[in-house]
Amino acid sequence: MTVSGLLALDLLASALTALAWLGTGAAAATRRPKAALAVLPVAVLLALARMACVIALARAGWWFVQEKVIIAVPLLGLAVLVAAVLAGPRLVEAARGRRVAAARPIVVMPLFGAGFAAAAGLVHTLLLGYPATWSTGLLTIAFFGVALLVSWRIACPPVRGLRPGMSAILAVGLLGTGLALAPGEASDLGGVSDEHHARHERRGEQAVPVTSLRGPTTPTESGRVRRYMLTARTSTIALSSGQQVTAWTFNGQVPGPPIVAVEGDLIEVRLRNADIESGVTLHWHGYDVPSGEDGVPGLTQNAVMPGEEFVYRFLATQAGTYWYHTHEVSDLGVRMGLYGTLVVRPRTAPRTEGVDLTLPVHTFSGMTVLGNHDQPIEQRAAPGMPVRLRLVNTDNTPHRFALTGTPYRLAAIDGNDVIEPGEVSEVGLRLPAGSRYDLVFTMPLELDPAGNGEVRLIVDDRIEGLRLTPPVSGASQARTPTKAAKTAATPSPGPSGPVTSTASWPELDPLAYGRPATPPFDPSAPADRRFTLVLDQGLAMVNGRPAYAQTVNGQAFPSIPTQKVTEGDLVRIKVVNRGRETHPWHLHGHRVLVLSRDGRPPTGSPLYVDTFDVRPGEVWEVAFLANNPGMWMNHCHNLAHADMGMALHLAYEGVTTPFHGAHGG
Repeated sequence: MTVSGLLALDLLASALTALAWLGTGAAAATRRPKAALAVLPVAVLLALARMACVIALARAGWWFVQEKVIIAVPLLGLAVLVAAVLAGPRLVEAARGRRVAAARPIVVMPLFGAGFAAAAGLVHTLLLGYPATWSTGLLTIAFFGVALLVSWRIACPPVRGLRPGMSAILAVGLLGTGLALAPGEASDLGGVSDEHHARHERRGEQAVPVTSLRGPTTPTESGRVRRYMLTARTSTIALSSGQQVTAWTFNGQVPGPPIVAVEGDLIEVRLRNADIESGVTLHWHGYDVPSGEDGVPGLTQNAVMPGEEFVYRFLATQAGTYWYHTHEVSDLGVRMGLYGTLVVRPRTAPRTEGVDLTLPVHTFSGMTVLGNHDQPIEQRAAPGMPVRLRLVNTDNTPHRFALTGTPYRLAAIDGNDVIEPGEVSEVGLRLPAGSRYDLVFTMPLELDPAGNGEVRLIVDDRIEGLRLTPPVSGASQARTPTKAAKTAATPSPGPSGPVTSTASWPELDPLAYGRPATPPFDPSAPADRRFTLVLDQGLAMVNGRPAYAQTVNGQAFPSIPTQKVTEGDLVRIKVVNRGRETHPWHLHGHRVLVLSRDGRPPTGSPLYVDTFDVRPGEVWEVAFLANNPGMWMNHCHNLAHADMGMALHLAYEGVTTPFHGAHGG
């Protein structure tokens, strides 16, 4: 069974164990000893099953069982032992009709105690999460004690002396709350000692403000300046079907104007805000710009408010497919349309005639669109013509793509070329939130058995997003998006034949794709810094307010310690998902090399990414060279999760910021 399955089974076992023991106690309290005795063995077996789940989970890592081993299982085991010793024999006697009162407190309360112990473990996992600390332990015991005393008062009246016990339990709860609210460490040094860290800070280097880490003003010798003006404003846009949608736009369109450059060019973008009241910035997703150009309000700049502007400049040094989006109130801003694409072409690559489409997928009001098309895009492409499809996921959750009608190669992942990508067909491509896939192929030379030479891009196994068709006689081969076809909610016949069902196609694993090769740095070398990020959910303070948060190591932004690195460090980060949702993890300013997933190293081309999906129960380890000084966000790119606390900073020693705002300098 997968770790995700074991996590779900553990929650189920905890809930059933609690219900069984509470049911046994209720039967005893209502003077039904035979019913209580019948349920008792089931309750014991469920408790043992819960403990077996914990043992199985422990093999996956300490992160998944810490609070269970330290708090929940000992509490449950002790409570079950007490119930078995005190209540078990008396229930047997009562069931046999002997003069033993099954409703006595010495029978009822141990049974309820076992039930509340099981429930306390469940509450700890769901509400307090990782890690197990003195505060979470005290709060769990307080919950157990309060539940036990209240049930005693209800089930076994009259009871004297409850007030001192309740006062003691409340004192334990207040102590646990106080410890939980106590300020924690401000920085995570990644395993480096304080003395070593202080030596680095005493090198005589002066503090560098992030505002000085800006891009150049001139291109390389062979490049040119590419200037763009983007104005953010509220607009009403028309999708390809004619449906009107209210959106936040760049230059009145969604997606925003495509930014295109060639390696060596200087990209200069002037951002103006016409009327977005919350403010706006531009973050260059996946592009390793200087820190001062990263577009993070409160960290690298102030948000651009209505009537203001900001100019971004950076060299186009990375060829590939990228995108840009606002980082101010980003969950709402991106959903409303403040995003666009960035494509940088290699300077040395030969110019070829063909089709090159950039296709950002987005969700507007429940509708999946490619670009601004809520109907299939129809594109003419002659047989034998080379095609490149650049898929960009601008949503918070993954999308699945499938290409029918031709084999193809996955040429690039997150803008990074795959080494010797093999030809594949009839596979699904799971694209994480924020990530990009480049697909390349040649249009079929021969018709299929149905007489069609079409290639179709299917989104989420149900939506036909793109149809590439041979030109009709005398027709232009230029790109011609039309409104002739209709998007189906489920696969259905199109004008030129049925849409192939792709739901059963296996998923391509990018960690096992392409040819292995030596990465530019030795990932087996001793790391200078090591960080572990355990992703979970629980009660925490988010921007000064208590909330059921998306947490990292038990805390939420801005309370998560800042990761500290020094320029030149080899940094390893382990990301553990013990929650119930997928978290697309994104580090600004750096590409990371995937070292392993669930302890297994990649077997294909070295996988460099800027965003990677950590599914429930998964453990990813990645590494990067700290070669881009600055202050950076490190966060879940399900932007709703980031908004609920799943974000932190990674900062180079000696870099400071004068800004304070949404992303807290």
